[in-house]
Amino acid sequence: MNLNDDLQVRWWNLEAILVERFGKKPDLETVLFLVGIQEFGEIREKFSKEQKQDLMHVAVCSLLSQSGYYELEGVDNDGWPHYRQLKALPELNPIDQENFIKDHVLLYFDKIGFK
Repeated sequence: MNLNDDLQVRWWNLEAILVERFGKKPDLETVLFLVGIQEFGEIREKFSKEQKQDLMHVAVCSLLSQSGYYELEGVDNDGWPHYRQLKALPELNPIDQENFIKDHVLLYFDKIGFK
């Protein structure tokens, strides 16, 4: 088994847990949205399209901060976290880029003890 096989198995396990919790299988964008809400810390009945994009951006920055690509600069008056990029992201093809994000998502869920 290679690393990508292990990543895929771990991703499927996370998907199974999320299906159990939410009743349907989430795609990567949905998972990023959930991480963004977790990091924003406020659940609202509705988010605008721009806010949803902002939440996914917050998620990516938060996830990649685990590997030193970003650091939290602070939170603005509306409660939105702001990150500063510390180093360049690796140049990856689309498949490797998705796997890179998935690996960070899995690390994040392990770190917060999500089961």
